Amino acid sequence: MQTPFFEQTQSARNILLVGAGGGFDIVSGIALYSHFRQQGKSLVLANLSFSALDFSGSEEVCPGTFRISRQSDDLPYFPEKYILDWIADAGHECPPMYGFSDQIGVRPLAAGYTHIIEQHHIDTIILVDGGTDSLMFGDEVRVGTIIEDACSIVAANLVMPNHAYLAAIGFGVEHDFNHHACLENIATLSRSGSFLGSIALTNDMQEGKDFVSLVEYLNQKMPLHRSIVNNSIASAVIGSFGDQHFTQRTKGSTQFVSPFMSLYWFFNLKGIHEHLQFARDIINTETKGDIVEVYQRHRSTTPRRPDAKIPLT
Repeated sequence: MQTPFFEQTQSARNILLVGAGGGFDIVSGIALYSHFRQQGKSLVLANLSFSALDFSGSEEVCPGTFRISRQSDDLPYFPEKYILDWIADAGHECPPMYGFSDQIGVRPLAAGYTHIIEQHHIDTIILVDGGTDSLMFGDEVRVGTIIEDACSIVAANLVMPNHAYLAAIGFGVEHDFNHHACLENIATLSRSGSFLGSIALTNDMQEGKDFVSLVEYLNQKMPLHRSIVNNSIASAVIGSFGDQHFTQRTKGSTQFVSPFMSLYWFFNLKGIHEHLQFARDIINTETKGDIVEVYQRHRSTTPRRPDAKIPLT
């Protein structure tokens, strides 16, 4: 059996793989990079970045969009560059890598996407989310960090509405988040034909091994910035379970690593965009602050769904 996502992307030739929510999200897509590279497809990597791109020596190709290379300056926090180092150390040719400032809005982000599409003849965009807050519609009680994901979803839908997808991995990793509502949203997307299947990432797959290897590499390169999300997912991939801690930032909290975290959930991006309740209101935003203002207005005027819990014991 093959998921509809892999059936629909089979004819893709030039793929833009983008970390949607910032930070380490592009790391969450490295298994997909590995899979499509093995198929001989051309890939470009990009990330909504929390790195200090202005101080990295990277070329700003359009406002808020930077071309990152192995010649970019080292920074204490720079996952995008260190991914390229990991790829090169494995003996592979480095793909193009771009970083988007996390302070820009939908319009400049869409312009950055358009530049990359034109430069590299992109025919398919895949947004990747570490965690599942990209699946929030906006009327949930606890939504995680929805702002950055929403910006990426709306921008990608603007520039490539018919060949854009979203892959989310790490169900259960967020804390300030309603997982009951997330599953309800997946069911809604399934009814509309936008849910394109799910697959578990395992340590027996080359893709799983590559993901775990990259996470360990980044832990060594940035020991003070160990990703809670990706370390949790990697731990689930190798079979860990329960209250696992990978950084001092989780000290005092209860973590719950489980096999759910190793599942990729795939979606047609247009379907998610159609259900994102404030999507049309942020199309013309120029900055992240503009999006925050629209989102806060939406939250103040929109009734919330009940904060239900998953009835499993």
